Amino acid sequence: MFYTIADLVEQAQAYDSVSDLMVATEMEVTGRKKEQIIALMERNLSVMENSVAEGVAGVKSVTGLTGGDAKKMNDYLNSGNFLSGETILTAVRNGIAVNEVNAKMGLICATPTAGSAGVVAGVLLAVRNRLNLTHEEQINFLFTAGAFGLVIANNASISGAEGGCQAEVGSASAMAAAALVCANGGTAHQAAQAVAITLKNMMGLICDPVAGLVEVPCVKRNALGSSQAFISADMALAGIESVIPPDEVVAAMYQVGRQMPSIFKETAEGGLAMTPTAQRLQKEIFAKQE
Repeated sequence: MFYTIADLVEQAQAYDSVSDLMVATEMEVTGRKKEQIIALMERNLSVMENSVAEGVAGVKSVTGLTGGDAKKMNDYLNSGNFLSGETILTAVRNGIAVNEVNAKMGLICATPTAGSAGVVAGVLLAVRNRLNLTHEEQINFLFTAGAFGLVIANNASISGAEGGCQAEVGSASAMAAAALVCANGGTAHQAAQAVAITLKNMMGLICDPVAGLVEVPCVKRNALGSSQAFISADMALAGIESVIPPDEVVAAMYQVGRQMPSIFKETAEGGLAMTPTAQRLQKEIFAKQE
């Protein structure tokens, strides 16, 4: 069992990969057999694939506040007239898709939360063709993301209500960045650097859902979190390191979350949730439900 990122990096040296370490940890903690653990992760991957496909086809949320943007992004990609890289934009599209499905009360895999479910799924499904990942390697990607997510959850938070959106989309983006590094042949140490780079950039991000719903700005934050994962991974793979050690970055995120006012932690009492447009939308949404 590992409790810090330093522990994770050190213990991973005794295994073929971070994912193998995570599977061994799951076996130790849950008492399940390896085959059972892998089967559960395969179920998660299947849900991720279905949610991306459903969202890209076009969905609308229950409130009508969000929906259809994944399809727009897909059309934009198909046009070929885009500025960013195709892989990153595909991850952006996928991230939007998953969270639009979440907003319509569809089935998604909370990774690590429902509000940030689009990031890891979006990144994996965007990069698997680029890296020619086998089914087993895709499962390993998810175990690697989970390993780093476990440390963040145990030492800081993955809850927007406790730590702001830095704890949700920030953590998801860091998990995806670490998994990307390992999927592209990087080391556990480099993956840890990608986590630190990501969390430093996401630090202080507030959770300010309009009308208290996981729609605005959540859907688009998943898109940007997906793109951040790629940039962090590439920086780490290039040999760029965080001046502040990863575990200290996680600790700093925890402290920022504790010091963050409650109006910025999923209460819909600050930030975008208090703009005139958001207030109008909230009244309209709740009026429909009466």
